[in-house]
Amino acid sequence: RHMHKHCRADRFSTAFQDHIMRSLLHPDFSLSDPLRRHSRGKHPQQEEREYVLDPAPPPLTLAQKLGLVASPRERLTEDEWTRVKERSVQQEESAQPCAICREEFQLQPQVLLSCSHVFHRACLQAFERFSGRKRCPLCRREPYETRVINDAARLFRHRCATRIQTYWRGYMARKWYRTIKKTICPKDKRLKRQFFESRLQELNDSFVRYCHTDTEAFLSDIDRSLSSSRRVFQQLERKSVSESQENDWDRIKSQVIQRGVWDCPICLTRRPTVLLSCSHLFHQLCLEAFEAFSGDSRPLCPLCRSAYHKKLI
Repeated sequence: RHMHKHCRADRFSTAFQDHIMRSLLHPDFSLSDPLRRHSRGKHPQQEEREYVLDPAPPPLTLAQKLGLVASPRERLTEDEWTRVKERSVQQEESAQPCAICREEFQLQPQVLLSCSHVFHRACLQAFERFSGRKRCPLCRREPYETRVINDAARLFRHRCATRIQTYWRGYMARKWYRTIKKTICPKDKRLKRQFFESRLQELNDSFVRYCHTDTEAFLSDIDRSLSSSRRVFQQLERKSVSESQENDWDRIKSQVIQRGVWDCPICLTRRPTVLLSCSHLFHQLCLEAFEAFSGDSRPLCPLCRSAYHKKLI
């Protein structure tokens, strides 16, 4: 009998040790396990489908089979999940912000717990990772099961569609009202006066725009006429400033002698000079430098700004 008690105690001790080792080596986290998250990759056809995230429960340990440790609860059936979701809908969990990050769910992944509370999937994953246990952040129930739902995404899409339709209906109503206001004359005397004032203002503005367009065309015609006149005058000037004859150069030289100025107006020194057809004298190098600097096809005299021919004297 003593041996029987000793064997029974050894069996219980072994069962407890096995249960503790399995609990430490295989913690049951539904969202924090990277291998399970990788194996359950996202597929396009699963975006609107609801499914349970928790894996199949592990086999019972020896301590649980002997009744030394309480066995885990059985997993929820589809009917039980339906009742949990109905309770969550009645509490409007999906219409409220996430209790962890206090932000709207919008289109982000959403999970429903077996206690009918709803959180962001990423928020619950971070909470489980830092707390080290599966405990609901609101009601502290543990352990719990998790299920992916899409109620918040549907509510967000419906809210966005409603807002877009509201803005569109408002835009169309305002556009229709402005059209009616412009085309139909009101019966009130004050409003009728404002109606005709606005119509007259529109006519005046259109007339001003038409006149403005004509003015621009008139100014364009003036610019074209001026450019053609300049071309004619330039041709006449080039024709008048032709190659001077020898008697012309003698007359020009006599004008220089009468003036008595033999210094170059550019460098003010005495060196070989060039006589221009306008009777001004310059050094050859100074005049060539001036012509190169001006860059004009028809250079002008540095003093009188007239076109010229030059002659070395």
